Amino acid sequence: MSKASDFIDALRRIETDGNVEPMAALFGPDAELSNPAITRPLHGQDGARNFWRSYRHTFSEVRSEFRCVVESECASFLEWTSRGTLSHGAAFSYDGVSVIEHPAGVITRFKSYFDPKALGLQLEHAA
Repeated sequence: MSKASDFIDALRRIETDGNVEPMAALFGPDAELSNPAITRPLHGQDGARNFWRSYRHTFSEVRSEFRCVVESECASFLEWTSRGTLSHGAAFSYDGVSVIEHPAGVITRFKSYFDPKALGLQLEHAA
């Protein structure tokens, strides 16, 4: 399987049952994870666990759909839309792109790009 497929499969596990371990196993010990919503990158497999637990706990239900996946030997680019419901039952939807660097077969860098203001407004309206 490709790294992008491995990543998407692991994300499905997080979104359906909250299991972050398959995702954490994809990351190397010095990996860096970041997105516009966190102030400092997280690192390594423990950082991956924390990152993905936080992602999953933000939503009551969430499902990501991938429109475009581009992959090379060293990196993958995934364009996505995530939809679901927040803890109060309000629906949300936001779009983004994730860049995954995996030059040695493990993820060394993960960065998501999305408009945090658009997601933040949806979170505020639900509160």
